[in-house]
Amino acid sequence: MDFTETSAEQAVVDSFAATTDPRLKEILAAVTRHLHALVREVRPTMAEWEQAIEFLTDVGHTCDATRQEFVLLSDVFGVSMLVETLNDSDGGTEATVLGPFHLTESPQRELGDSIDLLGTGTPCVITGIVRATDGTPLPGASVDIWQCTEDGFYDVQQPDRQPPGNGRGRFRTDGDGKFWFRTVVPSHYPIPADGPVGRLLNATGRHPYRPAHVHVIAEAAGHHSLTTHMFVADSPYLDSDAVFAVKRSLITEFADRGSHREAHFDIRLTPDGK
Repeated sequence: MDFTETSAEQAVVDSFAATTDPRLKEILAAVTRHLHALVREVRPTMAEWEQAIEFLTDVGHTCDATRQEFVLLSDVFGVSMLVETLNDSDGGTEATVLGPFHLTESPQRELGDSIDLLGTGTPCVITGIVRATDGTPLPGASVDIWQCTEDGFYDVQQPDRQPPGNGRGRFRTDGDGKFWFRTVVPSHYPIPADGPVGRLLNATGRHPYRPAHVHVIAEAAGHHSLTTHMFVADSPYLDSDAVFAVKRSLITEFADRGSHREAHFDIRLTPDGK
């Protein structure tokens, strides 16, 4: 059969007929249908298609051990947030994006330890309780924390200025499900904009900024893992996050106590099977 505009989509879908994994077969067929529909709608010239391939190639070449440009691309198109939203567990704390900087394992720390290894910035104490959705505290839950400095940089972005593990820590909740640690108030910051994703934002008149936040992954046996943020309530860009990740329920007051600031962030995890 000739490969034509009308026959192309089905020809490619049929080529995957022998795929033994049913989920993979379903996904490949859907990708083919939507990609072909996009090309038929946009009708790119050969030069435009080559430019698109070059862009994606550049995205791949920009990825390294401390930078994930494909995650950034997914983020700025809102796809990362859409996937998180589709997989959000009913009744638990709302999820949001992982982001591109969860690249190294957070060091295990004791409750009350500081994750600030620089001794600069506005000191902050963060407390919280991890519970199940029925309110039951979850002792021994894992709370993985990572954040940028008061200047808006993660440790992996400044290996010459920040010691490995700065702004990172993994904590275990106590017998009442409580956790607490010391840190500094993070800053709003731009996502890396010196690569192809940055060029895309510039070309479309979009800014690259994210509001100030602290990342969290919370896990407990018998419960769904949660990836979320604590957003600093008085931060700029809460209404225009470059990666669309802000949810009202995650905006957290970092109260001024004079010598330091304090924030409280409770976490509810959904039991497995719900």
